[in-house]
Amino acid sequence: QLQLVESGGGLVQPGGSLRLSCAASGFTLDYYVIGWFRQAPGKEREGVSCFRESDPYTYYLDSVKGRFTISRDNAKNMVYLQMDNLKPEDTAVYHCAADRDPRGRSVAAVCNSMARADNWSQGTQVTVSS
Repeated sequence: QLQLVESGGGLVQPGGSLRLSCAASGFTLDYYVIGWFRQAPGKEREGVSCFRESDPYTYYLDSVKGRFTISRDNAKNMVYLQMDNLKPEDTAVYHCAADRDPRGRSVAAVCNSMARADNWSQGTQVTVSS
């Protein structure tokens, strides 16, 4: 059974850093689009960053470009989100998710579609506050 478990959230001061981890089981990272998503109170869920193994392009939400970096360890079936220079507006519950890689769609389009799904794990809370 496919399972994804997030960890690494916490309370951070503005300008600080966090590294989120996503442990995957029941599948391998190959042939999937994998990403990090977030939802702040009263806001729609956003695709933060998504990638596919076969695509050199990695999608990032405009507001996190230059500050967040997605990475992976295929041998361990892990996906990470390094978050630097955190801002109060980054406060949200962060989720990782994966879908079978559709043919003929860009990573950005798939990421935005995944953000509209109904069922999500509890995720990990990131709070940026002084």
